[in-house]
Amino acid sequence: MNRLSFLAIFLMILVAGSCVSRRKLTYLQFSDKSRGYVDQTKTSVSSSAYKIMPFDNLFVRVLTPDPQWSELFNTMPVGAGGAVTEESAALFGYTVDEEGRIDIPFVGMVTVEGKTISEIKSELESVFSNYVTDAAITVRLVNNFVSILGEVNAPGRYRLTKDKVNVFEALAMAGDMSLFSDRQKVQLIRPSPYGPVVKEFSLSDRSILSSDLYYVMPNDIIYVMPIQGRPFQTNVSVYTLFLTTISTALVIFSYIRTL
Repeated sequence: MNRLSFLAIFLMILVAGSCVSRRKLTYLQFSDKSRGYVDQTKTSVSSSAYKIMPFDNLFVRVLTPDPQWSELFNTMPVGAGGAVTEESAALFGYTVDEEGRIDIPFVGMVTVEGKTISEIKSELESVFSNYVTDAAITVRLVNNFVSILGEVNAPGRYRLTKDKVNVFEALAMAGDMSLFSDRQKVQLIRPSPYGPVVKEFSLSDRSILSSDLYYVMPNDIIYVMPIQGRPFQTNVSVYTLFLTTISTALVIFSYIRTL
């Protein structure tokens, strides 16, 4: 086998090795894990409500028929047209302290750790009923974001605009996974009262639909790992150009020798 044949074969192997199979790019495939999966509506898990932890930021707004009472119980001025932006909610929000409490003016400390937003709203309605009647309470989690990193087309920090957001919707906000992502090795870092919890799952398998990781939670971090050989596939065009240049030079050299 001459040198030109060897280079041609090596070049074909190089190009073939840079290809990603269709199976590695397909979501929700059937496997042994998902063999018992029949109907998503019967087997998928429901999203659990997020429970407040220390250092979360809560926006609380109290509106009453009497503007003076409203001004008294709010850190944010209520006469600014009634509009609440993300920036104003973060600026005038209550940071949960290490003991899981927030300090509301003229009310005092209220324990919110381990409670959902709806539970906090109900408790505050009971608390403010001792001061005013017909009070409308608004409670919002300010730090309601998911961070998506790694092999996605638009990594970043994205706001969760609804209560139920699944992992596919979250990845869609980041422009979907890239061609170099490993759909079988996705990591999720989820905060807990005892510290961050790291879990790994596969999006290539249909069993994710019945996993407790199917729905994302506020402050989750999704890390999409690269496939094996990612650096090689990134630079395959450089290697191909290099080998093409060498093979062309050898062809010219062989032609000159025959003259």
